[in-house]
Amino acid sequence: MWLALSLLSALFASLTAILAKIGINNVPSNLAVAIRTFVVLLMSWLMVFITSEQSSISLIDKKSWIFLIFSGITTGLSWLFYYKALQSGKVTGVVAVDKLSTILTFILAFVILKEKMTIKSILGCLFIATGTFFFIS
Repeated sequence: MWLALSLLSALFASLTAILAKIGINNVPSNLAVAIRTFVVLLMSWLMVFITSEQSSISLIDKKSWIFLIFSGITTGLSWLFYYKALQSGKVTGVVAVDKLSTILTFILAFVILKEKMTIKSILGCLFIATGTFFFIS
């Protein structure tokens, strides 16, 4: 199931980049991010209420609140920089460089979360880095 959901995530992420590049024309990048974020906020809360998860808010512990808030801050920063980059760059270049986050996430997961590093995953990271280089050169 995770693979199907991940593929759907990739599909919608790719559409996000294309739609954003078209939509950001003549719109300040910070305003574009605010509009996008507002729509995401509405959709997220709609899903919470559709799945009746709103009662779980009181069960969230302090540590989870702190990390979810910081995750939101880093997401916001990522989106602000991403949209600014989309305004002045080619979608293919911006998206390729943005996907270096996969390599950074791999490294951080190894260091912080103690996830295993395998030869296959290291090779995968090298291929991503190489592919990124070809996209931007």
